[in-house]
Amino acid sequence: MSPRRPGRAAVDIPAALERAAAAVSEGRPLGGTGFWKAVDHARRDRAVAEDFAERIAAIDRRSFESQVRLRAPVWAGNLALMAGTGVGVAAIALAPRFSSLARSLVFLGGFGALAVSTHSLTHWVVGRAMGIRFTHYFLGRPPPPRPGLKFDYATYLRVEPTRRAVMHASGAVVTKLVPFALVPVSLLQGQPRWLVGVLLVAGAGHYQLVVLPGKQGLGSWAEFKLRSL
Repeated sequence: MSPRRPGRAAVDIPAALERAAAAVSEGRPLGGTGFWKAVDHARRDRAVAEDFAERIAAIDRRSFESQVRLRAPVWAGNLALMAGTGVGVAAIALAPRFSSLARSLVFLGGFGALAVSTHSLTHWVVGRAMGIRFTHYFLGRPPPPRPGLKFDYATYLRVEPTRRAVMHASGAVVTKLVPFALVPVSLLQGQPRWLVGVLLVAGAGHYQLVVLPGKQGLGSWAEFKLRSL
């Protein structure tokens, strides 16, 4: 099989991966080596993915580990995020025991914990169901730093595009649903109208993606469209 994909800009994939591997060994970033163009070809062409997915994954992981210091194993990240989810649920449940402004602040704290902790957990659960494995949790962009999830390219590139798209969109779906699901809870607790407004605005305005999709972050809905190609 030719490492060049017809109908798109020609890329010598083996040569690009050799340049990328050399760059990582020298402590340089992957930009300018042709690595991301090779990844794009593999993402769009199953035959290319089968031939190069393992090599791409090895280079990507070495580059990631050399550049990202604040990272943790997936099992540790899952435990931390599950604990965060539990704290969020507990805070919301206990909020009515407080009075006045404290009641609302405790509720909002619980909401914040749920919004942060469930996003990447959802990516992990859905991704594993789609056949995608992950290598690390990390703290990354956009500011303020928040937990992200690094996928394994060897599995990511081999699954169907629609499965990748579902994984990418899943976190945004849950993060949008959380504030809307808490609106009736806040009303039952007798929370003030401004807090209900905060939940509605948060649900309508959220679009950030935490999973690291390669060399840059994209909005989850744009990511869904891109990865389903």
